[in-house]
Amino acid sequence: MKRKPLTLKGVERLRAELRRLKTEDRPRVIQAIAEARAHGDLSENAEYHAAREQQGFIEGRIKQLDHELSHSEIIDVSHLPRTDKVVFGATVDLEDQDDGAEVVFQIVGELEADVRLGLISITSPIARALVGKSEGDVVDVAVPDGTRAFEIVAVRYV
Repeated sequence: MKRKPLTLKGVERLRAELRRLKTEDRPRVIQAIAEARAHGDLSENAEYHAAREQQGFIEGRIKQLDHELSHSEIIDVSHLPRTDKVVFGATVDLEDQDDGAEVVFQIVGELEADVRLGLISITSPIARALVGKSEGDVVDVAVPDGTRAFEIVAVRYV
């Protein structure tokens, strides 16, 4: 099985989430289940069923994080060789060629991707278009409403 890449910062965020799930969320939902059981008839106890559903979600997420973290390759971006080429872990400043808008993305592993934070998955169309390119290059990216052109303004490793 191929190990999936994760940045060091991403691993730290995921480990913090895992720690929170195990030490805070899991005990809280176990307590909620115990309290709901104390109310008697479980077949019509909405609190009990909601707590059990939440417990299932928490346990599933714990399993997923444990598995992904144990099957990942951690890459410390600060130790990557400095190059003007876009690679995994690079932070890329882009300028939209249509409207001049500037966007900044860091290329990260699938599990740590969060577009709202500017973290895009290495498997996303924009990341695939950027990898291997250099500052000054213009790349065409397939987006839902067609194709957009972006100029690579800067490539950083932070």
